[in-house]
Amino acid sequence: MIKKSVLAVALLSAICTQAEAITISADGAWHAFDVDNSVSNSGGLEWIDLDNNSLSFDFTLTGSAILRVVDAGFAGDRFKIFNTASVLGETSAAVNNYPTSVYSDFDLAYASSDYSRGEFLLGAGSYQISGLLIQSALDDTSAEINATIGAVSLTAVPLPAAAGLYAAGAGLMGLVSRRRKSTK
Repeated sequence: MIKKSVLAVALLSAICTQAEAITISADGAWHAFDVDNSVSNSGGLEWIDLDNNSLSFDFTLTGSAILRVVDAGFAGDRFKIFNTASVLGETSAAVNNYPTSVYSDFDLAYASSDYSRGEFLLGAGSYQISGLLIQSALDDTSAEINATIGAVSLTAVPLPAAAGLYAAGAGLMGLVSRRRKSTK
């Protein structure tokens, strides 16, 4: 039992020391990541950098921003997005399009409903964003590829727009609450 505990601690330590954190700013630029369980240092389906180390995108916000996540390469992949250990959500469903590819044209992939994408409104605070491939594109034999390229983008939301988004959300919640009361 002790040997398993020591092995687990050693493995966790090795993975943590091989983690790469990239600091990004809310400038709307795309920041690429890879997924490939055949070369990942952990052997998993987490986002990795070009050195095959686990990857996170770190930033601190003083106001609101929109985090965008998109799959590129072959369509058909989906991601679960995390802030540290908390789940932010998942990207949208995608249409498998193997062998057609947009390679690393993230704007083209984001504009196409065939590719998985997600938007997350974030408030002020510190973030450590990472992801995990939860659905893989399939090759021509219907086997999971388990390798892809994707990207994240962070765009600041001007204060009046953020206030408008929050007000619209609060208004919608009030309308739903009012409608529920009137139907009882």
